[in-house]
Amino acid sequence: MVDNWLCIPRCPNIGECWGGGDSHVSTATIMILGDTCTRGCRFCSVKTAKAPPAPDPNEPTNTALAISQWGVDYIVITSVDRDDLRDQGSRHITETIRKIKEFTPSILVECLSPDFRGNSSCIDSVVNSGVDVFAHNIETVKSLQNRVRDPRANYEQSLSVLREAKQLSRNVNLLTKSSIMLGLGESDDEVEGTMVDLRANGVDCVTLGQYMQPTKRHLRVEEFVTPSKFDHWKEVGDRMGFVYTASGPLVRSSYKAGEFYLKNFIQTRRQKGSEEKVELN
Repeated sequence: MVDNWLCIPRCPNIGECWGGGDSHVSTATIMILGDTCTRGCRFCSVKTAKAPPAPDPNEPTNTALAISQWGVDYIVITSVDRDDLRDQGSRHITETIRKIKEFTPSILVECLSPDFRGNSSCIDSVVNSGVDVFAHNIETVKSLQNRVRDPRANYEQSLSVLREAKQLSRNVNLLTKSSIMLGLGESDDEVEGTMVDLRANGVDCVTLGQYMQPTKRHLRVEEFVTPSKFDHWKEVGDRMGFVYTASGPLVRSSYKAGEFYLKNFIQTRRQKGSEEKVELN
């Protein structure tokens, strides 16, 4: 049984993802390591506690078994932050991805990862688990980090995590990805500067979406960004050289996971790598 199913209660794009849309590539997102986070970001409605319940040791196998029965093409595994654990949950995430690949070798797996407080060994474990896309969200521009995110998260640490993911991975085809929420009071120059910083740290894919206040206790929306402005950021991302840019009011970090483009891109890379090996032999 999969307990933390993110698609049903929270996402406005469930029909597109599950149905596959025009691309006929279906996607689902699952949150592991429990439903309680050790951090308290002011945009997020996930429950928080200093010491959440211990992870379920059967979750990696149960999750992989469930996914193998769904018939989806692309799965996004995300998790709460677990600062209470010695390895911050990295081994649990790694084992889950490995089990998914064992049960369904053809599936593409994206991991929307915590920052692990910048711990290189934790990052190394996850990026070498067989994951195809390593995602970690920078969330907002540099000037708003302290107001929006938990104090244990910060702009430079997130950039470092994304940069190290590429450096530590033994998979030359690994893609990295990040997401920016708009409507929190950021300026256009700050958004563009954040996109520049992401590209400078090797990030391949970026998504931009409208921040929506989950409850009255969370940060209020400062601006509802127009569709034309989102189109502008799509053009900027393409011009900067991102492999994939998704930008729109309802876009979320795992929005269709960019699945059609990313699936084809990853498979083309794999095929090219196989052909090069044949030529070398």
